[in-house]
Amino acid sequence: QMTANDCQDPPEYWTIHGLWPNKGEDCNRTWHFNVTEIKDLMSDMRRYWPDVLHSSQNRTQFWKHEWDKHGTCAATLQILNSQKKYFGKALELYKQVDLNSSLLKAGIKPGSTYYKMTTIKEALTNVYGVTLKIQCLPPEEGEEAQTIGQIEFCFTKNLELKNCIERKRGSRGMQTDLQLGTGELSVCNDTLPTYYPLQVQ
Repeated sequence: QMTANDCQDPPEYWTIHGLWPNKGEDCNRTWHFNVTEIKDLMSDMRRYWPDVLHSSQNRTQFWKHEWDKHGTCAATLQILNSQKKYFGKALELYKQVDLNSSLLKAGIKPGSTYYKMTTIKEALTNVYGVTLKIQCLPPEEGEEAQTIGQIEFCFTKNLELKNCIERKRGSRGMQTDLQLGTGELSVCNDTLPTYYPLQVQ
């Protein structure tokens, strides 16, 4: 997908995918995204929440999609009840968890050697004190390793970190809505070697 459009120089650090409420019953689908409401956040948005599939500066469809699908549901919480609060709070949480530094401090660095998934999980649990949900792209044909694709943090309604618990098989729950390349992100396999790529090829 990235080669088929204008993605230039994807960032070499973790960025935000979204802030997703678990349940979406009270979503106000008539509340449309308005980029002027987040104009004060724009430099942080472009840096930490970029649309890596459409990289030109004036593109807002990724943010619009996240607001329409998740923000309009999250807005039932007072701390997230406007576009500025929703996007601003997500940026705040991103800076608070500081995943980029935490992985480095734990000795987990992008490169060509493989990790054990259990090593990565333990390192992150040691840093945050909670269980995160790590998602991977499955091995492509002829490969043995899965590739880390996304790391999910779970929060209480007060936006404090809590354990992410795996949903029972069969209930799809909050599936990721980003499909990368040929594979699709899913919960990582604990037994497969894990690749944390230096650059996305």
